[in-house]
Amino acid sequence: MSPTSLKLTLSVGCEFGYQSQFPTPAIVQVEARRDDDRFCIARENWSSSPDLETQKYADLQGNPNRRLIIAPGATTLSYSAEIEVSALPDEVDLDAIQHRIEELPDETLVFLLASRYCHSDALSDAAWKMFGDSPGGWPRVQAVCDWVHQNIQYRAGASTPLTTSLDVFNQQAGICRDFAHMGITFCRALGIPARYVFGYLPDIGVVDPGTPMDFHAWFEAYLGGRWRTFDARHNFPRIGRVSVGRGRDAVDCAMITTFGDATLQTMRVQAELKSVPEA
Repeated sequence: MSPTSLKLTLSVGCEFGYQSQFPTPAIVQVEARRDDDRFCIARENWSSSPDLETQKYADLQGNPNRRLIIAPGATTLSYSAEIEVSALPDEVDLDAIQHRIEELPDETLVFLLASRYCHSDALSDAAWKMFGDSPGGWPRVQAVCDWVHQNIQYRAGASTPLTTSLDVFNQQAGICRDFAHMGITFCRALGIPARYVFGYLPDIGVVDPGTPMDFHAWFEAYLGGRWRTFDARHNFPRIGRVSVGRGRDAVDCAMITTFGDATLQTMRVQAELKSVPEA
């Protein structure tokens, strides 16, 4: 088996524990996307305790979601899957071009606009001052990632659900979703469509950070005729990304949205290498 065809099998999943006084409607977005050709779902399982009726649907961004009602008392929601991924890291294509606005596909145009967490309009002048002289295309997006990686401090608790890219730019600190929002904001300000992505990312080929596994957020920029992966938080190609949600920003990619008094008690995320087939 050649290195380019080598596949790895990942074990991914999550578990959420809730406590509620009353029946609480909820939307859950934790399942791997089936339209991502960079991986293949070999097996997956959804369960809840107590056993809850769910309704699956795809939202406007094509993200897989479940609607359900969290029962009064204690409720556990669980998802697990075996995923086959390439053993190769994220693609790097230094020749991927930046398209003229008038040449962009219609469906990418919404990802040029400012959104709830990505204030590309407010940071447009800053973006052009910092990156306007950089070569267009992949090198320009990489320059954005380099700046975010070097100038934004990763710090747990540095942001809240209300923190925007403008806040992060001013306070110079955030978590992975804030790094993604900053990259998206600068790209959009520079005329490059960019969208938010979150999912599972195992620690393959990297030093164990020694912290509990969590979901990870990165972004994609539209260059050279397709969407390309960039990660301003880690800022180097990684192995085994499994996308769950894509959208304008984190608003479109909430793991669990509740409409009531349900309180999150526990959360566990798993993303690890399960096996490597023999060559």
